[in-house]
Amino acid sequence: MTSPRKRSCHAWSESHAPETLPLILHLHHARETTFLHARPVWLRHGLTPAEFDVLATLRNALPPHQLTPSALRDCLLITSGGLSKVMRQLEQRNLVARSQDPHDQRVKPIRLTYAGRTLIEQAMAEVGAAADGWLRSILDAGEIATLTTLLKRLADTPAPSPA
Repeated sequence: MTSPRKRSCHAWSESHAPETLPLILHLHHARETTFLHARPVWLRHGLTPAEFDVLATLRNALPPHQLTPSALRDCLLITSGGLSKVMRQLEQRNLVARSQDPHDQRVKPIRLTYAGRTLIEQAMAEVGAAADGWLRSILDAGEIATLTTLLKRLADTPAPSPA
């Protein structure tokens, strides 16, 4: 939960988009609170948020749960340098493996190993249970469905082109 003190640091003047700025700030605080519920699971499984994201993204890829580095990076909020560091850590723990593309020697797809798949499936089940309990303690089923629909609409809006 975001502390009242931290929230007050962003108590903007009413003249600054009074209907939408509070929404943006609440979205950020909700994300932070979500991470607070997931963090104990990540720690219990020895994962950072970035490692969890990489493993979950690979697990969601079609079997054999493999993506090229660029396809993986496109699914994550991480720089290529950050992804390289995370990949080294996951490879050292035998949670992912790199192979050689037989058609293009420059491409080294990243594949989820059996150990990685086992770990992420257990961690995801625990994160899901924690999130489910937390959200259902605050919102009813209709509110969850409405919020999911609204957030999906926001998330599916194309990003503006870089200037």
